[in-house]
Amino acid sequence: MTTSTPAPSFESPSVYATRNRFLLLVAGLGGLLYGVDIGIIGGALPYLEATSGLNAGQLSIIVAAVLLGSVFSTLFAGLLADWMGRRPLMIVSGLTFVLSIPMIALSHGYGPLFFGRLLQGISGGLIGVVVPLYLAECLPASNRGKGTGMFQWLLTLGIVSAAIIGIYYSYRVEDVARTADANAVFAFKDNAWRSIFWVSLPPGILFVIGSMFVAESPRWLFLRGKKEKALAALQRTKPRAQAEAELKEMEQIALAAKDSGNTNTPTKDSLLRRKYIIPFLLACIILFCNTATGVNSIIGYNTSILLQSGLADIQAHWGYVIFTVINFLMTIIGMSLVDRKGRKFLLMVGTTGITVSLIVIALLFHSTEKLNRDCRSAVQALVTPDQALTLPFTAPQAKLFLDASGGQTSEISSDHASLAVIYSYGDFTAATSYVRTDDPTAPPIKITRESSIPSTKVEAFFKNPFADLDAARTAPLKIERALVGQVPSSSHGWLVALGLYSFMSFFAIGPGVCVWLALSELMPTRIRSNGMSVALVINQLVSTILAGIFLPVVSKYGYSTIFFLFAGFTLIYLAVAIFFLPETKGKTLEEIEYYFETGQEVGTR
Repeated sequence: MTTSTPAPSFESPSVYATRNRFLLLVAGLGGLLYGVDIGIIGGALPYLEATSGLNAGQLSIIVAAVLLGSVFSTLFAGLLADWMGRRPLMIVSGLTFVLSIPMIALSHGYGPLFFGRLLQGISGGLIGVVVPLYLAECLPASNRGKGTGMFQWLLTLGIVSAAIIGIYYSYRVEDVARTADANAVFAFKDNAWRSIFWVSLPPGILFVIGSMFVAESPRWLFLRGKKEKALAALQRTKPRAQAEAELKEMEQIALAAKDSGNTNTPTKDSLLRRKYIIPFLLACIILFCNTATGVNSIIGYNTSILLQSGLADIQAHWGYVIFTVINFLMTIIGMSLVDRKGRKFLLMVGTTGITVSLIVIALLFHSTEKLNRDCRSAVQALVTPDQALTLPFTAPQAKLFLDASGGQTSEISSDHASLAVIYSYGDFTAATSYVRTDDPTAPPIKITRESSIPSTKVEAFFKNPFADLDAARTAPLKIERALVGQVPSSSHGWLVALGLYSFMSFFAIGPGVCVWLALSELMPTRIRSNGMSVALVINQLVSTILAGIFLPVVSKYGYSTIFFLFAGFTLIYLAVAIFFLPETKGKTLEEIEYYFETGQEVGTR
């Protein structure tokens, strides 16, 4: 190598350690933002639901908008990372997050709120690709697992922070409710969800500032033909001899790709070769199953799940805080094990525990949901001539519904009853959120044509591509189902909470830590950025669909159904981890690439 390399030849180990820590801190801030993206809605959702006037379908879209934004940005994240570099894209992703916060917090109405959340999702999608990619390309093989685990660790810290913010406002809402009238409580809840979003702004600013001071990825520089700059970037985090060895290994892999297939043109290297197809498919399946465990929906709707399981408002918010703290602590354990026990082992243990936990939660909900009574005829009778419904769900009203439904209803107390309504205007079906008779501050159920029917044909197409929008604009309001059920006891709620804690523990030590490694390690250098983008698009599409259908499915079929569905997908995940996933701990990216090319370990050459 030439002596014009700007990096020093010799520096003390403490200098390398400091630079590595700073790199991990900045990348970790990216994980913190990703966690805030996922978790902030959990604390804000009960107050947004109480004050926004949005129905269950719209609320599901607001939750899913972050995931939808991630889908769009993930599609292009790999191309952007290759075009502009890893470091500039990290800066852009942070700025996008910063811009999304005022758009959300100052919004009035469904449209601005949706676009603000969409922008927040765009930021999350960029971060989800570029930060693990950056870490995988910058960190040595010996601590790549811990380094990428740092991204997941601070991601969980972001979720914890969002939960603590939520519990703070939960206490404040309770204090206001004791002394103020309904209008004052409504106004405070409206301010609460906006404030929850405002306090998530500082991490975004810190991430932008930190990203300006890290070096570019050496592998990106090498692929651009900038070998001296690549060596300089490598020498920022490791001794010169080690940096030169890594650069030589990059050159050997590039030469092998150039010479393969009897061609001297590297760009003609077929993407249909074994070393590209197998790791790409594995990464796609792993990311599909990772989201299909329901983790993002369980985090986003955690407070609502705990409320419906029988916990009071404060208990549910504390339950969510405990949930996020367990996620945070178990991620530390996962980080300590990932480079010792390996990715494959932790994924097998994690997915086994997740499956058992989900089945237990589903059975707990089934034990109470089997008592539900369908009171649709009684609710249909309350629909007004203008085909709308305003229904305060009080204890006397619940008793009337139960009496009208016929049959044995002694298992359901009207003082602790819940109601969810599934309804339709023509081809468009929607569902309300659950309301409870033991919540005196709960607003009445309101169903109107304007809030249920898409305003444009484009929106109608995405909601139901086979629906007749013109017919729906004049169709009567039809109550499909109106399920009155018993609000479970707090002991039942804490049992569900324990099931969720078990779910989160196994997720954190297995998929939570390993999924980012699997994504960044499995992909060969040539397709890493674009391959990660495609795999993450699949991941985000699944997450968006699950978040979008969560409340409507729960309203219509119950929580037990959705948890059984998640358990089924996790069984597929377990099978993939056992039978198809190779172990990658302690291997350089180039050694992993050689394995997928030949089916042999480097030592067997």
